[in-house]
Amino acid sequence: MRIPAVVGLLALFSGTAFCQAGGVSPAATSSASPQPSVFVLADVHASPFSNTPFFTGPLQSGGRYVLRNATMLDLITTAYGVDAEKVLGGPSWLEVDRFDVIAKVPAGTTVDTAKPMLQALLADRFKLAIKTDSQPLQAFALTIGKAGKPKLKESTDSTGSTGCQFATDPANPTPGVIAMLVATCHAMTMDALADTLHQFAAGYLTSSVVNMTGLKGTWDFNFRWHGRGALARAGADGVSIFDAVDKQLGLKLELQKISLPAITVLSVDEKPTPNSPEVKAALPPAPPAEFEVAVIKPSAQDEQPNGAINGGQINIQAITLKDLITIGWQINPNDSEQLVGAPKWLGSDKFDIVAKISSDKPVEQFPFDDLLPMLRALLIDRFQMKVHTEDRPVDAYKLVADKPKLAKADPANRTKCKEGPGPDGKDPRITNPVLNRLLTCQNMTMAQFGDQLRTLAGGYIHSPVLDATGLEGAYDFTISFSGIGLVRNGGTPGAGRGVSAPEPSPSSGAAPTASDPNGALSLFDAINKQLGLKLVKEKRPMPVLVIDHIEEKPTDN
Repeated sequence: MRIPAVVGLLALFSGTAFCQAGGVSPAATSSASPQPSVFVLADVHASPFSNTPFFTGPLQSGGRYVLRNATMLDLITTAYGVDAEKVLGGPSWLEVDRFDVIAKVPAGTTVDTAKPMLQALLADRFKLAIKTDSQPLQAFALTIGKAGKPKLKESTDSTGSTGCQFATDPANPTPGVIAMLVATCHAMTMDALADTLHQFAAGYLTSSVVNMTGLKGTWDFNFRWHGRGALARAGADGVSIFDAVDKQLGLKLELQKISLPAITVLSVDEKPTPNSPEVKAALPPAPPAEFEVAVIKPSAQDEQPNGAINGGQINIQAITLKDLITIGWQINPNDSEQLVGAPKWLGSDKFDIVAKISSDKPVEQFPFDDLLPMLRALLIDRFQMKVHTEDRPVDAYKLVADKPKLAKADPANRTKCKEGPGPDGKDPRITNPVLNRLLTCQNMTMAQFGDQLRTLAGGYIHSPVLDATGLEGAYDFTISFSGIGLVRNGGTPGAGRGVSAPEPSPSSGAAPTASDPNGALSLFDAINKQLGLKLVKEKRPMPVLVIDHIEEKPTDN
């Protein structure tokens, strides 16, 4: 989206280390073991359909503990505080089926003290059984660089203050200037640096980072790099996280097989046991939150788009009404056909919004899903909007077989598509940043692949892709391509900053192919060349949002 900060600030990071002793759970628990904590009550059900099926949680508010759109993998990683790549085995649906958990918790419960409660729930309601031990896993080893001497300053701070501050430089870049991420770190151990790199450079480091430097004590240092999405646009001046760690810190990041604590899923049920009869009465849907105060005003002429959500305060600057509508109604911002009846000014007039959530609602962790109906109600009220949804023929795609180049999958493996390299560790993004997208799919049917493309490659695909390949069974494959911004702007450095050229017109119903001499490769070309499949465009009825009426100026504050 053009205002990624609004959504990105809602991401919850967990730095909790996994340190459970080896063994089997729950079957291996002896009668002498203490009884684990349990939720007072818990509502567990399949998640409703969502255009943005992303896991959120854990959120705690008003004595409730909430997880939404959680796969079983999400539930296990949350319950045991372990990274996803350290959860092995399990049935094929472990990363596909999604669940909501809404639980009533005792007073004083924290995210950490809720973990054994969630463990007990998974064992009780899903019959989850696991084994914990060490396994050789793919991870990034943080070691001393080739020079043999790190470029770090030993910290002399005795106050106990530690951590990294992050900023962008320049803070408000002019068009054509690619901003860098800057980290200023103080009194950091190398273990803490490994955790920080994994958290804040996740676009590069899709596996855990393990400190193998052997360096003790704490250190002061600075480093700067281009985010994964900006690296190709920066061209020859681009600095990857690997370059920054090597040249600026005198350290090295290298993908290796490392023995790490892991969880193996022995068995788990796909459907939870039914909710108890008292759950519906004891855990009714929470009443909708409301904005207590909402101020909407035109933005200053040179104001840059920005956004933040902190507790009960929502503060968004220089956002267009079109962007607000795409957020509120969960419309793909790259698809012009999903919004009908929009006046021209909708995408140009910018507004600042400051809204305070009603003071009687606990907002220490306010869920994004609850924000959406509030935002819709605010826009309808202040801009006198009248809208409706209807099915209209729009551009969509079907997947057909050309000369398939797919490997049959082991049906025992989990079904998933992830961003990053496969088991071989090969990552073409490192040597060719213009190919900045890498999808590794495992045990995936063509129908599942088509359905997931709109979330895996939303810049290209806006609606579910229908499977017309005739290929049966599931497959393993990897696909490497360029993000839509790089293809639209010819893969040239400095391009892609919010300026979108029209897609080429397809001929004979074929999908547009826009590969570039500089190395940019469209999703359409990549699927054809690498998988032997084709995406063919067609007209298909799909739900669209129709604006019947909207005022250009909001009502008075």
